[in-house]
Amino acid sequence: MAEAREVLEMLRPQGGWIIRGNDYAGIEYIDCEPIKESEFDAGFAQVDAWKAEQEAAKEAKRKAALVKLEALGLDEDDLKALGL
Repeated sequence: MAEAREVLEMLRPQGGWIIRGNDYAGIEYIDCEPIKESEFDAGFAQVDAWKAEQEAAKEAKRKAALVKLEALGLDEDDLKALGL
């Protein structure tokens, strides 16, 4: 699950805010446009979806690399033996 800090980093990447805790009431805006509580709440799902996409892309890249290595006669156990 996403943290409030991650949501704010996504919605206001330029900064200008401080957060204490993990909820909307803990946000203090110093030098940026405030966000609505509904935006903040929806941001948790957006961050979680983004993380899932990143993880899926990473796994797809790993699988593609394994296919290439298998073509060279290596398998996942060989990679582990090499510390990769």
